Amino acid sequence: MPKRAAIFIDRDGTLIDDVGYIKKISEVRFYPFTIEALSLLQPHFCFFIITNQSGIGKGLTTEDEVSVVNQYIVETLKKEGINIEEVYSCPHKSEDDCACKKPKTQFIEKANEQHDIDLNKSFIIGDHPSDVQCGINAGIFPIYLLTGHGTMHQHEIDAETVVCPNILEASKYIITKHNLV
Repeated sequence: MPKRAAIFIDRDGTLIDDVGYIKKISEVRFYPFTIEALSLLQPHFCFFIITNQSGIGKGLTTEDEVSVVNQYIVETLKKEGINIEEVYSCPHKSEDDCACKKPKTQFIEKANEQHDIDLNKSFIIGDHPSDVQCGINAGIFPIYLLTGHGTMHQHEIDAETVVCPNILEASKYIITKHNLV
């Protein structure tokens, strides 16, 4: 079976509005362009969500709360014909110096081992400099978004990094870049 290209997607500020440490599904607000963006890419890529959820380590949310929210996101997207292969969630604070918090690449490596990913044709999309650095560290193409925390941290992004206003524009960029129309 040939390797598959993947899109590694940040959660808060990329797929859904970043409203802080989400504890309940009632706090989840998808961006109006999320479904269209993922629908454009679904025929060509498999999807993984990689999310840093330091609220768990800080005692502001629980692993169960984050798991319920993640499952709700996956199920909501599935109803729209979007398949998320896996959700990888880091529960640690930055000072824990864990192996899984972006910009470290443990979750990309795990996805590659379990799903045989073609990293040379894969992307990571997110609104934090750690998303971009994670992609660089893993050898996949990063795209930085201006949604969520994007505009606040844009000055921290290298000038060569592709910057898009939102995930829909990032999806269009990927489709164009790979002539997938």
